[in-house]
Amino acid sequence: MAKIPAAVVAAGGLVGGYGVARWTKKRQLGGVVLAVAGAAAARQWREQAGGKAAGALTVAYVAAFAGSHPLAKKVGAWPAVFGVAGAVALASWAVADRRA
Repeated sequence: MAKIPAAVVAAGGLVGGYGVARWTKKRQLGGVVLAVAGAAAARQWREQAGGKAAGALTVAYVAAFAGSHPLAKKVGAWPAVFGVAGAVALASWAVADRRA
């Protein structure tokens, strides 16, 4: 079975976490989705690109989550989430996934 690229896992965690939180009205459940996907992506980043790169990408993932909140006030919730998810996916591909 083919491995899902870390870029897809990370972007899916951001989009899925927001979607779950919004549709279930349970922010904690969305946080679980976000955390599980982030941990899975971080594991792949470490395997593919090493500890420093994994640390930097993990910081980017958390910053994207945090940054989506003020961005949503300017552009709307879904555009903000898709924007930060795309940025994290691009960074993941550039740093780790294209090496695999």
